[in-house]
Amino acid sequence: MNLNASLVAQIVVFFILGWFTMKFVWPPIMKALDERAAKISDGLAAADKAKADLLRAEKKAVEEMKRARESAGDVRANAEKQGAKLIEEARAEAARLIEQAREAAEKEAGVAVQRAKDSLREEVAALAVSGAERILRHEIDAKVHSQLLANLKKELQ
Repeated sequence: MNLNASLVAQIVVFFILGWFTMKFVWPPIMKALDERAAKISDGLAAADKAKADLLRAEKKAVEEMKRARESAGDVRANAEKQGAKLIEEARAEAARLIEQAREAAEKEAGVAVQRAKDSLREEVAALAVSGAERILRHEIDAKVHSQLLANLKKELQ
């Protein structure tokens, strides 16, 4: 065999093998490598996006906590103001009720005093009639002398 022919045959086989590899083997390998690179790129982009979302969520959570604390402080202050207002209203209502009770007691005492005075007048009139009867030693007719008794009551007032 001739060395040149063998060398030419090997070169031809090498080029056929190269062409076959480039035509049928290399494209699926490149496609798989490109798909893998795209997946890695998408994964890295998703990781970056998730990291940014996490930072935004943490920042938002901190802001929400700050607003919640401020809101809780406002609610507490409003509750304290409302409690103080209710206490003042209750005190005012209690003072009003005490004043009404005092006035009612004074009126009731005045009525009781007036009743007692009227009762005493009646008793004094009866005692006067009885005393006059004893003095005169005869009975006085109360129906006849009712005008006299009424005048006596007025004088005692």
